[in-house]
Amino acid sequence: MAKTERYQHIRSMLGARRSVSLQELMSHFEVSRATIFRDIAFLRNRLGMPVDFDRELGAYRLSAPTGSAELPGVWLSADEIHALLSMQQLLENIDASGILRDQLQPLRQRLIGMLGAGSHTAEEIARRIRIIAATPRQCHAASFQTVADALLARRRLEIRYRARASAATTTREVSPQRLVHYRDNWYLDAWCHTRQALRSFAVDAIEKARTLATPAQDIADSELDRQLAAGYGIFAGSEVRWARLRFSAMRARWVAGEQWHPQQQGQLLPDGRYELRLPYSADPELLMDILKYGPDCEVLEPETLRQRVIGLLEETRGMYRGVADGETGGG
Repeated sequence: MAKTERYQHIRSMLGARRSVSLQELMSHFEVSRATIFRDIAFLRNRLGMPVDFDRELGAYRLSAPTGSAELPGVWLSADEIHALLSMQQLLENIDASGILRDQLQPLRQRLIGMLGAGSHTAEEIARRIRIIAATPRQCHAASFQTVADALLARRRLEIRYRARASAATTTREVSPQRLVHYRDNWYLDAWCHTRQALRSFAVDAIEKARTLATPAQDIADSELDRQLAAGYGIFAGSEVRWARLRFSAMRARWVAGEQWHPQQQGQLLPDGRYELRLPYSADPELLMDILKYGPDCEVLEPETLRQRVIGLLEETRGMYRGVADGETGGG
């Protein structure tokens, strides 16, 4: 009998009876005293099973505390169940696209059944924990599942990908490296065999995915970080530049406590304003974050980024010039 099977049988025997003697366990499984000692130690120390040796009975028995319950392979107290339910609720709310809902639901139902009449019900936890997603895009559960399976199985993928910038649809063969949840959306970092380069794909833009039999090509984590995580946000590039931004004294109260990038450098100025330096490669996402602060954020350097912001502001102003002159919009 395999060890895992023996563990299950010991658990069943202890759960069904008041106590089980060491000799009975040795005889039942035809193993030595040392083996039973190791099994009991594993159940107690690794799986958290509340098993004790009762000297008066001369046998092993369960001494489960009030409020404890069991999942396959682990014993949980009521507080631990509450914590798991809270984490499950957090995950469910973070996963605004719903692609993990089916995987999480069985665990949630099992936890609710185990919790019973606890001090905090699952409904109360769901009511009290709320995460509001900003701009999640709908992700196809089937595509996500295929991508995740190939990623963990280390198999290549054939994907039909629709690029939003060009609206072009291409078929790519890629080696998946890692899934990234960023700003309420999922991205796949992968080696693109079609382009012979590392790329980051929005999972919601993958129209169809098929797992191939070919093993995936592995890229070192250090190389992934160097090319895909060195700059700002999800947009990657080979050349890393540094931006220097200055925020108004009013906006500094918020920005000074924010982390825009792990390598950022910031300082409060004597007049209350705040300067922030951070690396970036491609600039689309950084531009969006700069522009959302309007007149409270000024780009000091590099000049190319400053001119990009000025150009976008001029284009925006041009859109509203007619409205300012008394004209109305329309087709």
